[in-house]
Amino acid sequence: MLQVFMEQPDAIRMMPSRRNRRHGISRREFQSLVAAGAASLAATPPLTAESISPRGRAEACIMIWLGGGMCHVDTLDPKPVGDPLANRAGSAYPSIPTAIRDVGVCRHLARTAKLLDRGVLLRTLNHRLKVDHADSTNLIKTGRLTSGTTTYPSLGSMISHQRGRRSDGMPPYIVMGSPNITRGPGFLGSRYGYLYLTDVAAGPIGLKRPEDVHESRQRRRDRLLTLLRSTANDRSAGDATTLEYAAAMDEARGLMRGPFSKVFDLTRETDATRQRYGSPFGQRCLLARRLVESGVRFVEVAYELNFKNGTGWDTHRHGQANQHLLIEDLDQALSGLVEDLERNGRLDETLIVVATEFGRPPDFDGQGGRGHQSAAFSAALFGGGLKTGQVIGATDEFGREIVERPISVPDFHATILAALGIDPATELYDAQRPIPMTDHGTVIRELFG
Repeated sequence: MLQVFMEQPDAIRMMPSRRNRRHGISRREFQSLVAAGAASLAATPPLTAESISPRGRAEACIMIWLGGGMCHVDTLDPKPVGDPLANRAGSAYPSIPTAIRDVGVCRHLARTAKLLDRGVLLRTLNHRLKVDHADSTNLIKTGRLTSGTTTYPSLGSMISHQRGRRSDGMPPYIVMGSPNITRGPGFLGSRYGYLYLTDVAAGPIGLKRPEDVHESRQRRRDRLLTLLRSTANDRSAGDATTLEYAAAMDEARGLMRGPFSKVFDLTRETDATRQRYGSPFGQRCLLARRLVESGVRFVEVAYELNFKNGTGWDTHRHGQANQHLLIEDLDQALSGLVEDLERNGRLDETLIVVATEFGRPPDFDGQGGRGHQSAAFSAALFGGGLKTGQVIGATDEFGREIVERPISVPDFHATILAALGIDPATELYDAQRPIPMTDHGTVIRELFG
């Protein structure tokens, strides 16, 4: 009987207390309420191991974002080699074996291939958007289609909201790349936004006090700021935007005085370590490792600089010719990151996500490049306490279509959230409106013990 009342709040309010009996609720009516509650419970499917979302043990996440559309058949899902000159579809490079038996990757991923047993290949991501970069990026980052009435939060903001900061003096969410709404907090508010870095060598310049502002001058500024904030609070009467701005100011001042800036000094790493990561992109991955080891919850490393092939991962036309330089860059940085986290005992608690907005077809265009494809493409996960050494899903002979185990974008999000110990069915609130964290996403259960 107690269980019925606990799961039926309306029934609790209608229990036949003395007060209710004075208002005419009879014993028969009370019994009818109990019977209705019991029938409702009987109609509810019982909880089973299959209906409960698994929970991982990762404490932090590093997302390596390959914006532009990484070609899956030229990287993680190799197919028979084609020829752009002969207009023959296929991969641009031969494949090589990996640490997972009978699984190959592109030959330019030689370092990562040896570490693939620490990771999982997801070869059947897909969505049905028109292959537009902006909309597709928004979908992968937020898990939702663009809405005219709601700005949805990014994966990084949702994880920050649910898990909070890991360490005092460290922000929960950092982006190494340009500001963008797809990386933002959406309806969660600026409290769950990101700190972005474009000059990673110098760190967050905006958090450094100018050399001509000595301590006594800073104290005068602080007193003036306190006065101005008090006046603004009196006028706004608890306005959420004003309060969020004040909270952001307090956090920024805390970061200025704390250990945060020391994380950016890569000279604290050995020369051999820095060289192992390679290019400026690799140095960002090294910094990402230092950030999560120092207590940052979510770091996005965007590959959006120094495009050695002229186009980045958007390999139309001539961009395809030197795409291998990008792949080798990724290989060196990713392998260095996995090796270092494992060596430092942090790989199981750090989930590495390699993602892009869509793939590219096996067919070459008239100038030897490739177009866009969202019907099937690849991503990868490393570490995070997952059951690694697996490949999930399969595409057809040339990677155009999925033939086994499709993975939707909501499924992808649900799996990442679960790896971070978050129930993907959790509801967030846009004002009074409940919005589930994923759009009916299902966790990839094969990845959890």
